[in-house]
Amino acid sequence: MQLPLPFIAMEQIPTWLISSFIYLSAAVIAVPLSKALGLGSIIGYLGAGIAIGPWGLGLVSDVQEILHFAEFGVVLMLFLVGLELEPTRLWNLRRPIFGWGSAQVIGCALALAAVAMLFGISWRVALVSGLGLALSSTAIALQVMKERNLLPTTSGQSGFAILLFQDVAAIPILALLPLLGVASGQTSSPDASAKAIEALTILAVIAGIVLGGRLALRPIFRWIARSNTPEIFTAASLLLVVGIAALMQIVGLSMALGAFLAGVLLAESEYRRELETDIEPFKGLLLGLFFIAVGMSIDFGVLLASPGQMLAILVGLLAVKGIVIFGLARMMKLPYQERPVFTLLLTQGGEFAFVVFQAAAGANVFTTQTASLLIGAVAVSMLVSPLILVAIDRLLLPRYANCGVPKLDEIAEPQSASIIIAGFGRYGQIVSRVLLANGIAATVLDHDAEMIETARKFGYRVFYGDATRLDLLRTAGAETAKILVVAVDDVDQSLQIIGQVQAHFAKLQIVARARDVTHWNKLRDRNIMLVQRELFESSLRSAHNVLELLGFEPDAADLSIQRFRKHNLELFEQMYPHYRDSAKLIAVAKQGRQQLEEQMAQERESHNRK
Repeated sequence: MQLPLPFIAMEQIPTWLISSFIYLSAAVIAVPLSKALGLGSIIGYLGAGIAIGPWGLGLVSDVQEILHFAEFGVVLMLFLVGLELEPTRLWNLRRPIFGWGSAQVIGCALALAAVAMLFGISWRVALVSGLGLALSSTAIALQVMKERNLLPTTSGQSGFAILLFQDVAAIPILALLPLLGVASGQTSSPDASAKAIEALTILAVIAGIVLGGRLALRPIFRWIARSNTPEIFTAASLLLVVGIAALMQIVGLSMALGAFLAGVLLAESEYRRELETDIEPFKGLLLGLFFIAVGMSIDFGVLLASPGQMLAILVGLLAVKGIVIFGLARMMKLPYQERPVFTLLLTQGGEFAFVVFQAAAGANVFTTQTASLLIGAVAVSMLVSPLILVAIDRLLLPRYANCGVPKLDEIAEPQSASIIIAGFGRYGQIVSRVLLANGIAATVLDHDAEMIETARKFGYRVFYGDATRLDLLRTAGAETAKILVVAVDDVDQSLQIIGQVQAHFAKLQIVARARDVTHWNKLRDRNIMLVQRELFESSLRSAHNVLELLGFEPDAADLSIQRFRKHNLELFEQMYPHYRDSAKLIAVAKQGRQQLEEQMAQERESHNRK
């Protein structure tokens, strides 16, 4: 029987092409959907993996092979992280890496092992389980830190140092497993001379990478860059990471650690930014594939066979590690607001735990069934951690917002200055300093306690208080003052202050800051005429600088900027009646822009004739 043409065509499609189509389709559907629901990209990738994996639609079966390949995404991520750390900066992190890092790994491992032994688990199984579960997911933690811009913060730097130590700690943990197997009488004693040779080989490889990176990498990249072939430079970048990762794998070290070391060696290179640009797309795709592979690797069969044990391991992992790491965060004196996220990112299990537990089963430290339970618990912890993070964002962090913030007494003594400034941020500070320089007193209100403490250190008198409250406005002297400057950042708060003033202090003149066009229109709705857009004048000054650099005479640049300012203000007045009608608003804006371009073109032509 002859098959229809579509079936013949399907048989002719290579397997790798079908698999690529499945992975990309799952990611394209799941990740935007997850982000739209406010769950983040990682949940989307994990969900996509579950959907196409053996326990979902069963579209992919060879999960371990995909997981090994996808781990290269973690390798590329550590290389890019290394590019951001110059050797001197890394040296400055040596204490948190080996101090707090060792405290986290040892503390969590011992606590988890102690809990396991309380339930009758043998000390060998408890120790190896504790060591494996003490490791955290570098991929998830760094991805979340990057999405939230946490790496420059105190908790981000501390978390990164601990994660880096974990990558290093995975090596001695793996080396310990055969010894534990020997202790149980199940393997032969390792040859001491062979171990010594292996240690010397490792040291030689690391020394070779460091020396080679310092002496050879820059000249090689300089030579490649002279060829003016961008795709070859990209190939060389990937070759560097692949080569070092393979070398580290051969000697039994972490590929990610080797890639990080290579990144650090190139952190001071003039080609750092180009390397980042070339590797970033590959890193993003492969890291997404890694999360998909983790989702596919979750063995729901083990979970369904022993749901009670799985739940106990998962809850114990998150609870015990959470308590230890939160205590560590207190010892490190991290800001209160950063502690919950810091704790969660290090509480989940990590990808290196897969390797540790598989190796432990191979060394007969514990059974394959135990390894499957532990691996399943780690994978599920990586799945639920982003969900818990969403709950922390919505329920816990708002309560932590004011923790550790100095408490100040609200303004209590009646003030009599003729000017009140609401908001002492970057905008209100400039207004206040100009008035102060001219000997004019002003009553300044702000509700940010930390900012007020800083301002007072510099000698500024700022009162703590929420200017949206009618009683505080009265105390600040709104009944007798002449001018109120509304310089707060928040648009809704700005409009609320103005509403209170117009309702109760009609004689008080208002000068307001507008964050954007929408805010400007809403202020005009309230008949506020003295409105300044916060970036307008500074942007015009930058445009003036650009014109001069292009060869414009200073007078010509001034004239051009003045005309643009005048036209823009007039155009805003024309657009204001239509700002609720987007079609009419766009039409007026386009017409105004065209008129300005024609007018300035005519002036340039007239000037050239002269």
